[in-house]
Amino acid sequence: VRIGEVSRKTKETDIKVSINLDGTGVCKCETGIPFLDHMLDQLASHGLFDLDITAKGDLHIDDHHTNEDIALALGTALLQALGERKGINRFGEFSAPLDEALVHVVLDLSGRPFLAYDMDIPTERVGTYDTQLVEHFFQSLVNTSGMTLHIRKLAGKNSHHIIEACFKAFARALRKAVKYDVRRMGSVPSSKGLLSRA
Repeated sequence: VRIGEVSRKTKETDIKVSINLDGTGVCKCETGIPFLDHMLDQLASHGLFDLDITAKGDLHIDDHHTNEDIALALGTALLQALGERKGINRFGEFSAPLDEALVHVVLDLSGRPFLAYDMDIPTERVGTYDTQLVEHFFQSLVNTSGMTLHIRKLAGKNSHHIIEACFKAFARALRKAVKYDVRRMGSVPSSKGLLSRA
């Protein structure tokens, strides 16, 4: 079982994250940010990851610090769960539609953090959630997990649909990437023989 567990406490937030890459899609997320909870539920459900996230943050200021620190902790937990990345597919891609919205995600669990983000979200907020925080969430996750991630909106007018399609596509792409490739016979999927953040 590939599990990562992280506790992260600062003057701004207190975060606990657990991810099981070989789960069944169970999500127990209480972040204090309702829309983010909804998106994390998509990540668990479509990735078939078990996610347990609790967060207390300075939401009286805004959602920024809590959104960022959850993603940083989640990326670190993912890094732990992947270990030496032996036997995994490494690469994943998926295009997810949600009504008029269509988002394409391609990722590489390369050990090299990079985000290419091309998402035009038409409104500044969905509910109380600042839509600028979507990019910040994925940038923070990429930074700590050592993932190369490309996100591109292909179509969409409704902000909720666009963001939800993004998280679903990311979940499915990550699910493909972490899956074991039996032909690898437990070897590291790199000509270098090593995949790491170093």
